[in-house]
Amino acid sequence: MNEALGSWIDGVEGSSLPVDDRGLQYGDGLFETMLVRGGRVRFLDDHLARLDLGRGRLGIPLLPVDLRAEIGAALARAPQLAILKLIVTRGSAARRGYAPRGVVTPRRVLTLLAAPPLPPTWRSGVDLRVASLRLSTQPLLAGIKHLNRLENVLAAGEPGHDAVFDSVLLDTQANVIAGTMTNVFIVKGGRVATARPDRCGVAGVMRGVVLRECAKLGIPCDQCEVSLAQLHAADEAFITNARIGVVPVRRVGEHSIPMNELALRLADHIEALDA
Repeated sequence: MNEALGSWIDGVEGSSLPVDDRGLQYGDGLFETMLVRGGRVRFLDDHLARLDLGRGRLGIPLLPVDLRAEIGAALARAPQLAILKLIVTRGSAARRGYAPRGVVTPRRVLTLLAAPPLPPTWRSGVDLRVASLRLSTQPLLAGIKHLNRLENVLAAGEPGHDAVFDSVLLDTQANVIAGTMTNVFIVKGGRVATARPDRCGVAGVMRGVVLRECAKLGIPCDQCEVSLAQLHAADEAFITNARIGVVPVRRVGEHSIPMNELALRLADHIEALDA
């Protein structure tokens, strides 16, 4: 379990939310989980850009503060390696009900957590399973990291999930969308492919970094439908998130995935980025 090193609500140290906060009442908000290394948030601009995209999509007003300054204050306590979780809710409303009326100002919650390094065995690949749950389609919410993550919660509670690194989530057409906490990539014939998060799923920050760095490295990379059969038949596969970076996959259920060099090449390249 990660050890909390500090938490702040609207810039003030504390850990209690008002019971009428809409994030608590309705999941009305967004969050970012960011890796801190050497006192800096990795890919902070990407995290804040996704947060701003989600804020606009949900119609949450602009934050009335310098969020970077609040993040900087929290980082003063950060060890060499840590996780900083940022939650932005719509705030507290003057009256009950789903309609977001009478909200005074959005609320910010920052939590700093210790983050032990990944075990070196990850370079040998990790095991995945396929969840029974199927993701529903809602284009308005697709891609953003909103607080309503009940599909991920249910999939992560399925029997067998704790025996693997993550569970693969499919949509109702049995296309591979993501993991419960990761994005999923396949490699076939030298081309990288990952799902396009325009109907469901989350556009992970590390996913975006991989797409950007593949373009710089001259590696063809497609955003397209990826079937479960294509995952099983891939020349290589890997998963990503802001915490783990790029991690190769060696098995999905009963299907072994070849271990080639592209995932580790990308992992080392991105790990070395000064971002």
